[in-house]
Amino acid sequence: MGKQNRSLHLNLFLASLGHHEAAWRHPASDVNGIYDFRYLERLAQKAEQAKLDSLFLADRYSTSQKAVKYGAVGGLEPLTLLSALAVVTKHIGLIATVSTSFNEPYNIARRFASLDHLSGGRAGWNIITSGTDSEAQNFNLDQIPAHHLRYERAKEFVEVALKLWDSWEEDALIKDKASGIYANNSKVHEPNHRGKHFSVRGPLNLSRSPQGRPLLVQAGSSADGKDFAAEYAEAIFTAQQTIEDARAFYADVKARIAQLGRIPEHVKILPGICPIIGESEAEAKEKEAQLHELTHPAYSLLQLSNRIGFDLSVYPLDGRLPELPATEQIAGHQSRTQLIRDLADREKLTIRELLLRLAGGRGHLTIAGTAKQVADELEQWFVSGAADGFNIMPQLTYGGLDDFLDQVVPELQRRGLFRTEYTGTKLRDHYDLPYPSNQYAASLEHPST
Repeated sequence: MGKQNRSLHLNLFLASLGHHEAAWRHPASDVNGIYDFRYLERLAQKAEQAKLDSLFLADRYSTSQKAVKYGAVGGLEPLTLLSALAVVTKHIGLIATVSTSFNEPYNIARRFASLDHLSGGRAGWNIITSGTDSEAQNFNLDQIPAHHLRYERAKEFVEVALKLWDSWEEDALIKDKASGIYANNSKVHEPNHRGKHFSVRGPLNLSRSPQGRPLLVQAGSSADGKDFAAEYAEAIFTAQQTIEDARAFYADVKARIAQLGRIPEHVKILPGICPIIGESEAEAKEKEAQLHELTHPAYSLLQLSNRIGFDLSVYPLDGRLPELPATEQIAGHQSRTQLIRDLADREKLTIRELLLRLAGGRGHLTIAGTAKQVADELEQWFVSGAADGFNIMPQLTYGGLDDFLDQVVPELQRRGLFRTEYTGTKLRDHYDLPYPSNQYAASLEHPST
């Protein structure tokens, strides 16, 4: 395949032990690593040495007694951890997941602006709406709000955050000791937002950050999610099992972006890929089989039931997936439920077989092969209109992350598909994205980034 005029983007979806649900049981895994900052620091620095665009932390706002029995669930709060990692890295982007359903815009706008200042312009926000009753029950709710209502709130949430990030113009700070003028207050604005969900006066209580605002990332692939992404996202984390589905999603979302008057190239689409790498394909598949042998069906079944919002515990493991509610009737994760249903139907999987297919990446594409085979797959998706890059999710972090960084990344670099050095200092530089304009400034001069 020929060299492209564009370079692909690589984000590390950082899971301390790995994305396979049984990674914590693997003999190579040190379970203490989940909370060990020095270990997490080394992972971030390895990703930076490989010149990856960014690293990303997911988040969920609940767990359960059942889940903790068999699964190494939970972890450090993303913004807290990334603030610490900002001190020990220099270039790699830092993307945190924060829910719009269980937070307030002012607090979140301030925290991301703080991270952007502390990191020199490397902050990103993965915007989620959350999707489970167990999470809602930790925030004064009996059940999760309906899907469209969560997105309605999310849209207003982001609009308020954008106003707050823009409330200080680029050149508002004077800092003139002689005159005693710290800021030009005519360039500091009060949004005075009044909406259905939020009432926020503003302005933000810290100045415009190095990127203007964090990179906005979105991960939902439902109809509501795609509409939301087309309007706000600058990068999209998505899940597809086949290159055909990935191409269809890519074309659909890029068309929606263009219809809204945005530039499609300014929104990067990064499907998740969960690799296991071996010296041979047989060795890689054996590594994957060893992980599968460590899974616990009760935990796998609980995870799947929570994800699709449908209790599967009463159905036989060796039977087929039962008929699920229509996608539009699902209050939780609509797009992932549809992906799982399609996977089970396409491959005629029993529930037990489906659990193993999902164990390595929760619906993201799993690949077990040589470094060349993995690179071939990434290149095919990239050059054929299925992806602008990838959300890298090693099934086993111990050894598996090094395999990808030390073998696959150099192969992509040899093919001219990935950078060999950083060319900028900010996350927007890595993703080839422009500096955002300020909605309160008639014309805003800014340095090139």
